[in-house]
Amino acid sequence: MATLNCEIVTAERIVFSGDVDMVVAPGIEGELGVLPRHAPLLTALQVGGLRIKQGREEILMAVSGGFMEVLPNKVIILADAAERAEEIDVARADEARRRAESRLAQQANEVDTARAEAALRRSLMRLKIAEQVRERQRR
Repeated sequence: MATLNCEIVTAERIVFSGDVDMVVAPGIEGELGVLPRHAPLLTALQVGGLRIKQGREEILMAVSGGFMEVLPNKVIILADAAERAEEIDVARADEARRRAESRLAQQANEVDTARAEAALRRSLMRLKIAEQVRERQRR
Protein backbone atom coordinates (compact mmCIF):
# COMPACT_ATOMS: atom_id res chain seq x y z
CA MET A 1 0.00 0.00 0.00
CA ALA A 2 1.27 3.49 -0.86
CA THR A 3 2.12 5.93 1.92
CA LEU A 4 2.96 9.59 2.13
CA ASN A 5 5.53 11.38 4.24
CA CYS A 6 4.04 13.70 6.85
CA GLU A 7 5.81 16.43 8.80
CA ILE A 8 4.10 18.53 11.46
CA VAL A 9 6.21 21.45 12.61
CA THR A 10 5.72 24.37 14.99
CA ALA A 11 8.11 27.23 15.66
CA GLU A 12 9.43 25.31 18.68
CA ARG A 13 9.79 21.74 17.42
CA ILE A 14 9.02 18.93 15.02
CA VAL A 15 5.85 17.40 16.45
CA PHE A 16 5.65 14.47 14.03
CA SER A 17 7.63 13.09 11.11
CA GLY A 18 7.03 9.80 9.36
CA ASP A 19 5.27 7.80 6.67
CA VAL A 20 1.49 7.61 7.03
CA ASP A 21 -1.52 6.20 5.22
CA MET A 22 -3.78 9.24 5.65
CA VAL A 23 -3.93 12.71 7.22
CA VAL A 24 -7.20 14.40 8.20
CA ALA A 25 -6.74 18.08 9.01
CA PRO A 26 -9.06 20.94 10.07
CA GLY A 27 -9.02 23.16 6.99
CA ILE A 28 -10.70 26.54 7.09
CA GLU A 29 -13.53 25.17 4.91
CA GLY A 30 -13.90 21.97 6.95
CA GLU A 31 -12.06 18.69 7.45
CA LEU A 32 -9.69 17.72 4.67
CA GLY A 33 -8.54 14.14 4.13
CA VAL A 34 -5.27 13.52 2.31
CA LEU A 35 -4.23 10.16 0.84
CA PRO A 36 -1.10 9.25 -1.13
CA ARG A 37 -0.95 10.82 -4.62
CA HIS A 38 -3.33 13.63 -3.59
CA ALA A 39 -3.41 16.64 -5.89
CA PRO A 40 -1.07 19.41 -4.71
CA LEU A 41 -2.67 22.16 -2.64
CA LEU A 42 -1.99 24.77 0.01
CA THR A 43 -4.59 25.63 2.65
CA ALA A 44 -4.91 27.46 5.93
CA LEU A 45 -5.83 25.48 9.02
CA GLN A 46 -8.18 26.41 11.81
CA VAL A 47 -8.26 25.31 15.44
CA GLY A 48 -9.23 21.66 15.43
CA GLY A 49 -8.33 18.02 15.68
CA LEU A 50 -5.75 16.45 13.39
CA ARG A 51 -5.77 12.69 12.74
CA ILE A 52 -2.93 10.67 11.30
CA LYS A 53 -3.52 7.08 10.26
CA GLN A 54 -0.59 4.68 10.25
CA GLY A 55 -1.79 1.16 9.55
CA ARG A 56 -4.22 0.30 12.35
CA GLU A 57 -2.98 3.10 14.59
CA GLU A 58 -4.55 6.55 14.66
CA ILE A 59 -2.60 9.44 16.17
CA LEU A 60 -4.66 12.38 17.44
CA MET A 61 -3.41 15.95 17.83
CA ALA A 62 -4.83 19.35 18.63
CA VAL A 63 -3.70 22.11 16.26
CA SER A 64 -4.24 25.84 16.57
CA GLY A 65 -4.15 27.19 13.07
CA GLY A 66 -1.33 27.29 10.56
CA PHE A 67 -0.92 26.03 7.00
CA MET A 68 -0.84 22.69 5.22
CA GLU A 69 0.97 22.02 1.96
CA VAL A 70 0.10 18.84 0.11
CA LEU A 71 2.40 17.37 -2.51
CA PRO A 72 1.78 14.04 -4.31
CA ASN A 73 3.63 12.02 -1.65
CA LYS A 74 4.20 14.51 1.16
CA VAL A 75 2.19 16.61 3.61
CA ILE A 76 3.83 19.48 5.46
CA ILE A 77 1.90 21.14 8.27
CA LEU A 78 3.27 24.39 9.69
CA ALA A 79 1.12 24.79 12.78
CA ASP A 80 0.85 27.80 15.07
CA ALA A 81 0.66 25.23 17.88
CA ALA A 82 0.30 21.44 17.87
CA GLU A 83 0.09 18.90 20.68
CA ARG A 84 -0.16 15.14 20.54
CA ALA A 85 -3.13 13.90 22.55
CA GLU A 86 -0.91 12.30 25.19
CA GLU A 87 0.92 15.63 25.72
CA ILE A 88 -2.23 17.57 26.61
CA ASP A 89 -2.35 18.72 30.22
CA VAL A 90 -6.08 18.37 30.92
CA ALA A 91 -5.99 20.44 34.12
CA ARG A 92 -4.22 23.30 32.33
CA ALA A 93 -6.65 23.13 29.37
CA ASP A 94 -9.61 23.14 31.76
CA GLU A 95 -8.21 26.16 33.60
CA ALA A 96 -7.75 27.96 30.25
CA ARG A 97 -11.37 27.16 29.41
CA ARG A 98 -12.55 28.64 32.72
CA ARG A 99 -10.49 31.81 32.24
CA ALA A 100 -11.82 32.29 28.70
CA GLU A 101 -15.42 31.77 29.81
CA SER A 102 -14.90 34.28 32.62
CA ARG A 103 -13.48 36.87 30.20
CA LEU A 104 -16.40 36.32 27.83
CA ALA A 105 -18.86 36.86 30.67
CA GLN A 106 -17.27 40.25 31.37
CA GLN A 107 -17.74 41.40 27.73
CA ALA A 108 -15.07 44.12 28.00
CA ASN A 109 -14.45 45.11 24.37
CA GLU A 110 -14.31 43.54 20.91
CA VAL A 111 -10.58 42.76 21.01
CA ASP A 112 -10.79 41.09 24.42
CA THR A 113 -13.89 39.18 23.35
CA ALA A 114 -12.21 37.90 20.17
CA ARG A 115 -9.14 36.78 22.16
CA ALA A 116 -11.30 35.06 24.76
CA GLU A 117 -13.31 33.27 22.06
CA ALA A 118 -10.10 32.06 20.39
CA ALA A 119 -8.71 30.87 23.74
CA LEU A 120 -11.98 29.09 24.47
CA ARG A 121 -11.91 27.30 21.08
CA ARG A 122 -8.31 26.17 21.67
CA SER A 123 -8.97 24.90 25.19
CA LEU A 124 -12.16 23.08 24.19
CA MET A 125 -10.33 21.36 21.31
CA ARG A 126 -7.52 20.24 23.60
CA LEU A 127 -10.06 18.84 26.09
CA LYS A 128 -11.96 17.07 23.29
CA ILE A 129 -8.80 15.41 21.93
CA ALA A 130 -7.75 14.30 25.44
CA GLU A 131 -11.22 12.84 26.04
CA GLN A 132 -11.12 10.90 22.75
CA VAL A 133 -7.86 9.27 23.85
CA ARG A 134 -9.31 8.38 27.26
CA GLU A 135 -12.35 6.83 25.56
CA ARG A 136 -10.09 4.68 23.33
CA GLN A 137 -8.08 3.51 26.32
CA ARG A 138 -11.24 2.38 28.11
CA ARG A 139 -12.21 0.10 25.21
